[in-house]
Amino acid sequence: MTNNNVKEPLLSSLNETQKAKRLLNKRRLHRSRSAPNTDLVPSETQCKESTPPTTSIFQNLHPNHKRVAIYLAVYLCVGALIFFLVRDQIKGTKTDGVLDALYFTIVTMTTVGYGDLVPDSHLTKLLACAFVFSGMALIGLTVSKAADYLVEKQELLLVKAMHQKAGSTGILRELETNKTRYKLFVVFFLLLVLFTAGIVFLVTVEKLDVIDAFYCVCSTITTLGYGDKSFSTQAGRIFAVFWILTGTITLAQFFLYVAELNTEIRQKELVKWVLTRKVTNLDLEAADLDEDGTVGAAEFVIYKLKEMGKISQEDISLVMQEFEQLDVDDSGTLSTSDITLAQSS
Repeated sequence: MTNNNVKEPLLSSLNETQKAKRLLNKRRLHRSRSAPNTDLVPSETQCKESTPPTTSIFQNLHPNHKRVAIYLAVYLCVGALIFFLVRDQIKGTKTDGVLDALYFTIVTMTTVGYGDLVPDSHLTKLLACAFVFSGMALIGLTVSKAADYLVEKQELLLVKAMHQKAGSTGILRELETNKTRYKLFVVFFLLLVLFTAGIVFLVTVEKLDVIDAFYCVCSTITTLGYGDKSFSTQAGRIFAVFWILTGTITLAQFFLYVAELNTEIRQKELVKWVLTRKVTNLDLEAADLDEDGTVGAAEFVIYKLKEMGKISQEDISLVMQEFEQLDVDDSGTLSTSDITLAQSS
């Protein structure tokens, strides 16, 4: 929360002769009237800005790779084993028993559902229902995190390539500033590679014409899966096992980053508007927390942060609750003795 920076660095830096004037009245801060209510700010903006800052851009993006690999391996192995055992209760175009079972598991997991292999008994239909829900949960909770991590790695390489002469600090600053934009570029590039690879493979191995290959790629990656064009050869299904899973996840990540970038742009526009608009007497009145007729640095910063949607009244109240717990002598200021007494109590 950025308002922690308001609580200590700002207040502690005030000149001693003006300290009494500029310190916020802690009773009044419980219901600050500075800046418009945060419900005027788009909700997605508030959600995005409430994310705790990180010291490293990759710190909170590293998934547990072993856990991700284990979940995915267990799901695919169990699915392939079960559908192999009930292969006689699945009808459609078949190639190899184990490969078909794994292929059917992937097609079910990603909700592509071509229809070239379909359940043909009550048991297999119930199994398919169970695996489609568990597969969607697995993609949402684990595999997408792994994909996001891979995108972050490629993103850093991209920024380094664009700024070869810049120092590491400049690279990280640039990466943090345009983080979502670089993610979008990388995912879009990966999507183009997957599209091209899918079309080339379908034309050369599955013997489809270019239009049908493009149509099959689109219906697969979007999980539309009409089923009139699909992977029917053994080599095609081996390729599909990896390509379908990667393609569907990459497209999902692409749309996620598009939405995230749109939210980020709106937030930057709001910040720019707040910082460039003229300050009026009404603004000063709203920012004057202690109602002494003047606005101190801390009061002005809190007012502007609330206007930007970076902090809310609830955030201020929570910080003030902590302040009151530490202010043992109720003096309205914090000292070393207050901290010592608060820790010992």
